[in-house]
Amino acid sequence: MTAALINANSRPWLEGKLPEGVEPLWFEDADQLMALAPRAEVAWLDMIAPPKAREALPLMTGLKWYCAMSSGVDWLPLDLFRERGVALTNGAGIHAQSVSEYALMGMLTMAKGWREVVRAQDRHEWLPDSPGKRELLDSEVLVIGAGEIGAKIAGMLCVFGAKVTAARRTPGEGELGQDEWQGALGRFDWVILIVPSTPQTTGMFGAEQFAAMKPGAVLLNFARGTVIDQHALLAAIDSGHLGGAFLDVTTPEPLPSDHPLWSRENVHISMHLSGRAQDALFARGSARFLGNLGRYLRGEPLAHQVDLAQGY
Repeated sequence: MTAALINANSRPWLEGKLPEGVEPLWFEDADQLMALAPRAEVAWLDMIAPPKAREALPLMTGLKWYCAMSSGVDWLPLDLFRERGVALTNGAGIHAQSVSEYALMGMLTMAKGWREVVRAQDRHEWLPDSPGKRELLDSEVLVIGAGEIGAKIAGMLCVFGAKVTAARRTPGEGELGQDEWQGALGRFDWVILIVPSTPQTTGMFGAEQFAAMKPGAVLLNFARGTVIDQHALLAAIDSGHLGGAFLDVTTPEPLPSDHPLWSRENVHISMHLSGRAQDALFARGSARFLGNLGRYLRGEPLAHQVDLAQGY
């Protein structure tokens, strides 16, 4: 029997659907997690706090496959997985719809000055004109990190008539590579970051990149807060060079209440909610887990397996 350590919160989507040969080890709290951890060959711990998951993982000496529902896996002990030969799969694509909708919402919110419209309603004040007049039609958009989420964002933006260019580590036709997008930043009205969090992407967007951006352009970050230099971002905002920023992620998280980013009128902070803004997350995660569980039992390659050397 394959012992699978699974958060009991996912039981409604999994019970009665697990393949033969799987012994589910349901845990409901941290104490049960720690007690059952040494028995696990397979583990899906989502919905428990990451610090508790990290604490339990060293106890799983027989672990062969760890399933994560998050796209980013930088919070996991990748060195330990490499050392023990543990396969790791992530949730790449599970959040694509929700994050993409957030990206569109952020762009339209800033383009149309929606923050001012909402404030006017709170004041019961009828505005005589729109506080924002930008359109997405014919705007130039750079999506850096053209994975499943980036591709979904690009597809949605094309419906609005935006001109989307993708940038990735290994570019395809019509896409920009690492050495190309840096020199092309001045073309774009919007720059969207959706890269994985790795040592190579830490601090990849700093003062040099902000200075190269088109005056009045807007940056949107759905990657990790560590991908951008927040001090450089504030300088670019305060100088008036940057038109604004929509930050779903920050450093640290939660962002301290006295952090200057909160007070900038053209900075929108969505508190890492984009992936959580869906009611199908656990249903999608369960379907992903079940599909891969079948592959694991049959000895087939796992879908969405993370390259532990690359970190994504």
